[in-house]
Amino acid sequence: MLTFIGLGLYDERSITVEGREALRDADRAFAERYTSHLVGASMADLEAHHGTPIEVRGREGVERDPEPILAAADGGEVAFLTAGDTMISTTHVDLRLRAHDRGIDTRVIHGVTAQTAASALTGLQNYRFGRATTLPFPYAHGADGLPESVTAPIADNRERGLHTVVYLDIKVGEEARRSPNVTGGDGDGAEELAEYMTADVAASLLAAAYPEVVGVAVARAGSPDPLVVAAPLAELADREFGDPLHLLVIPGKCHPIEADALVSLAGADRGDLDTV
Repeated sequence: MLTFIGLGLYDERSITVEGREALRDADRAFAERYTSHLVGASMADLEAHHGTPIEVRGREGVERDPEPILAAADGGEVAFLTAGDTMISTTHVDLRLRAHDRGIDTRVIHGVTAQTAASALTGLQNYRFGRATTLPFPYAHGADGLPESVTAPIADNRERGLHTVVYLDIKVGEEARRSPNVTGGDGDGAEELAEYMTADVAASLLAAAYPEVVGVAVARAGSPDPLVVAAPLAELADREFGDPLHLLVIPGKCHPIEADALVSLAGADRGDLDTV
């Protein structure tokens, strides 16, 4: 059995009770940290809290060499861990399909996602979000300006009056080792190296194309001290939002209640908002 478990958003306690029980019952546990990361807990914290050794797999070890995971699941109970909800990344759907092809039973135990948390913290209604996108570090995509993978969803959603979640790039392990701005770790263990795009950097990149557009910065969703700030992107670029993880929301046309929420919960200027 291969059980995919979402760890939630912040620390070792963010997992559901069902997920905690499945992890503690597993014969082996694997985790990846390249799609997202629990900034409130180290891998050692997770292992100590759950009493289970956890083997970290990088992108190569999940996408190109999943054999150790599949072989372990072929003859025992295996947990595969990710931050957030484990099936948000298509990488993990691929791993699940590989298991099915080998006749391995699978199970999914969901966790809280950044998108649902962003909706809850901002007051923007979940059913009024369009396609999400990820804003990569400029060195990671090599294009001049913003890549079309970012601008196309934002433009399409804005035309339809929908909100856009903009996930911010994370580089972990060997990917971070190649980054010019690595933070965290001591250089001895690749899994401890990390670089996180912050909301001010993201707002600066987006403001080049959308200087008057309002953005909503969401920092540390799922933690005891989340921060939500709404302002034109050019203004967000000059703010600091503290520790990661961060994301941005680009609101579309706001229902009056959504506008009230952004004013009350995020300090928005109502005159900056596009309302229905």
